[in-house]
Amino acid sequence: MKIRKKLKIASKQGLHARPASMFVETANKFISKVTVIKGDIVVDGKSILNILTLGVEYKDEIIIEVEGEDSQEAIDSLGSIILKENV
Repeated sequence: MKIRKKLKIASKQGLHARPASMFVETANKFISKVTVIKGDIVVDGKSILNILTLGVEYKDEIIIEVEGEDSQEAIDSLGSIILKENV
């Protein structure tokens, strides 16, 4: 099953260093394929370098796309990281 979710970055740090690391660490706990989309750029959500190359800032909108047998649990967990204000 494929699930897409559009989210606005809540952390004033954006999706850099520590929050990106937390995102990737969480993504790698799941079997599902994780993709992150910002504008026209599509990257593997399980790669810290790919996430950092997006340059996601505070209040930017991204789309998380998860496909696989544990997709709902994965997108819920990843969404909670994006929506935390103090990561």
